[in-house]
Amino acid sequence: MENNTSLQQQLLEAGVHFGHLRKKWNPKMLPYIFAEKKGIHIIDLNKTTEHLTEVAAVLK
Repeated sequence: MENNTSLQQQLLEAGVHFGHLRKKWNPKMLPYIFAEKKGIHIIDLNKTTEHLTEVAAVLK
């Protein structure tokens, strides 16, 4: 898989980091939330790319 920096940039440009409104969140997602901005959770792209890399390795 491509390097994590490139993948993170692509995910950022695609808007993958935008999560749910704060009032609709699932507490199980807390470890994956990076921040909150204007009532919307921001997903941690470091953890996202880490897990995507693991899944890609399993699928090979």
